[in-house]
Amino acid sequence: MNDFRRDPAEVLAELAALREGDAPTHGGRVLSYVYDSGLAELDELAASAARLVQPVNGLDPTTFTSVAAMEAGVVGFARRVFHGDTGGGADSAEVVVGTVTSGGTESCLLAVKTARDAWRSAREGTPRVPRIVAPITVHAAFHKAAEYFGLVLDLVPVDPATGTLAASAIEDRLGDDVALVVVSAPSYPFASLDPVADVAAVCRARGIALHVDACIGGFALGFWPDGLPVWDFRVPGVTSLSADLHKYGYAPKGVSVLLTRGRDRQRHQYFRTTGWPGYPVVNPTMTGSKPAGPLAAAWSIIEVLGEPGFAELSAKTARATAALREVVEGIEGLRVVGVPTGPLFAVATDESVEPERRVDPHHWADAARGAGWFLQLQPGLVQSDGTRLPHTTHLTITPVTEAVVDELSEALVEAADAVRGVPQVDGQLVLAGLAEALPGGVEPLLAAGGGLDSETAAGLLGAIGLLGGEGGGLPAQMAPVLALVEALPSQLTGRLLVELLARVVEPRS
Repeated sequence: MNDFRRDPAEVLAELAALREGDAPTHGGRVLSYVYDSGLAELDELAASAARLVQPVNGLDPTTFTSVAAMEAGVVGFARRVFHGDTGGGADSAEVVVGTVTSGGTESCLLAVKTARDAWRSAREGTPRVPRIVAPITVHAAFHKAAEYFGLVLDLVPVDPATGTLAASAIEDRLGDDVALVVVSAPSYPFASLDPVADVAAVCRARGIALHVDACIGGFALGFWPDGLPVWDFRVPGVTSLSADLHKYGYAPKGVSVLLTRGRDRQRHQYFRTTGWPGYPVVNPTMTGSKPAGPLAAAWSIIEVLGEPGFAELSAKTARATAALREVVEGIEGLRVVGVPTGPLFAVATDESVEPERRVDPHHWADAARGAGWFLQLQPGLVQSDGTRLPHTTHLTITPVTEAVVDELSEALVEAADAVRGVPQVDGQLVLAGLAEALPGGVEPLLAAGGGLDSETAAGLLGAIGLLGGEGGGLPAQMAPVLALVEALPSQLTGRLLVELLARVVEPRS
């Protein structure tokens, strides 16, 4: 066939040009979103494996038996890493089984769906709405799960200075309407390892399911060189566990694993119907047809690295993390939040020093970005008990970071020196300036909250500077934007972010 609309080489060249506008995915300059092993051969392996199964539909492992074999291999590896392969034996209530999903969000959604359906099954005919109890640091995927599946998300405050959870705070919220308790290993915002064993003991005594969300760091913690508290299936009372292979499994997006203790419980995860005239539909995940490429890539990487390879990469990550934490802790005006666990940590202002010596983490991140290093800004948040979690900057460390740790350390110190003494952006002042730029002021927008129409929302984004020019784009300094996020009501902020992302992908013509 030679009547293509465009030359394939030309299209690939255009795609390469588009990719040049992305943040770099390799080399350790982006400290969130990407997980670079530093081993080019793993990238080539993943690409080759995905290409081999490119036409395969993961919907039906009885037709495409390679899918069944690869999934069994990946789940078996995860069971070993998280100690789900010990005990259980023939006891279906104790054996740990699992599913490969499209990512952490789907794993979390399925854990909640399973818990909801198991809770309902045990309380046939109850009109009550079940709750999820979790610390406020739990991943946003559980907000999504609660919204999608009709549960109440009951968020428990954490220590505002350290981001840590007290098991007693969870215990105080428990009741017979709780379908699931969730803890993190570790949490994304502050890298705190929740007290899994203590919470599990409380839940087990009450017959309440406990999910351990290890999506971001699980496959790093599973091989972490330092001794950690026991947090996986070795803990009696841990019902399910999620961990992402496209993070510290070094596979391409998106592939994750959800493990569940008990075959009968895990069967609640499935959707099935024979109530239409087509083929019987039985799905363990949210999707029907799905690619086999990420699964094949993850399976291949596991087979090549094995446990020793993962341990070596985790050791590199641990060394780089320790080195960078030491650097940050030595920067006057900054502090590492709490006692982080694993390959990530958050940085806040050290308010114990004089204001002129303090470093605002958002200004710091902006300064680092100007030097070519991408850190992630996180807004502050008022908890239900009135205490305020600080606004912070997040760093995720990967094995490749060890190769650039000296260069990165120098950049972090220089960035702090450049902004030391510059006060935090006052969100109320930004809001006041925004009000002056809007013809009708900001009050009608605040009153509308999440009910803004698309054109009004787009106009407000333009006034903020987030939809200007061809296709918009982020301003050079993100600290004022994050200050505005903190100052605006959450419903309005959410509505604006919806509009921003929707507009970014709208066709230009």
